Amino acid sequence: MDFTSLFSLTGRTALITGGSRGIGKMIAAGFVAQGAKVYISARDADACAETCAELGANCIAIPADVSSVAGCEALAAAFAHLEPKLDILVNNAGVAWGAPFETFPEAGWDKVMDLNVKTPFFLTQKLLPALKAGASATQPAKVINIGSIDGLQNNPWHTYSYHASKAAILHLTKRMAAELVRDHIYVTAIAPGAFASKMNRAARDHADEVAQKIPAKRIGSAEDMAGAAIYLASRAGDYVIGETLTVDGGIVNAQLGNGIDG
Repeated sequence: MDFTSLFSLTGRTALITGGSRGIGKMIAAGFVAQGAKVYISARDADACAETCAELGANCIAIPADVSSVAGCEALAAAFAHLEPKLDILVNNAGVAWGAPFETFPEAGWDKVMDLNVKTPFFLTQKLLPALKAGASATQPAKVINIGSIDGLQNNPWHTYSYHASKAAILHLTKRMAAELVRDHIYVTAIAPGAFASKMNRAARDHADEVAQKIPAKRIGSAEDMAGAAIYLASRAGDYVIGETLTVDGGIVNAQLGNGIDG
């Protein structure tokens, strides 16, 4: 058994949506460090360029807005002009919306559900030829959907469509896995907890306070997120299909309840 290359991504090509910052950037940095050629996509071309300059020559920008099916098609077409195959797709781009129940707007529902659920499905669909070209029985292609622990449990915020979208993407992961495994494309998901990002400003701006509510007593680090994604993307994760890896310091599964039976 060769354990020296178990977590290597050398020779692999990855595409990460929302890769210019936050969790996407953490994953991109980890993939580059493990030898992958990484394409990052986001709407902000300058932010993409800045991240690529930071991560080095093996990080390449493809700015795109994937909030619509047309945008997914455009990104898939742009990628096809650059690469003959895709080994790893990380569907990370996402958005949240908060408003009281009584006034929660339709726009806040549609925008969140479209980007967080519809986009991963249709982008994977449009990239299917490239994923098939990169997949084999001995080296499967990987699709990693980024969910959230909010898809596994409630939080106190008025983010109704976000909760629904993250529960949906975790279940969609299982259905996509069942469909694509026949083509040697393995679909999994990550459900992050508190990681510092623009979306999770509480973890970013009040890390010490947030940490006290986490069993591990800290927020997630870039290494925590990169390590989880590397595991799923590499040969180490080749027997994991349709599963969601919860990366949250114990919030979901290692936290005592309120003592109320029922």
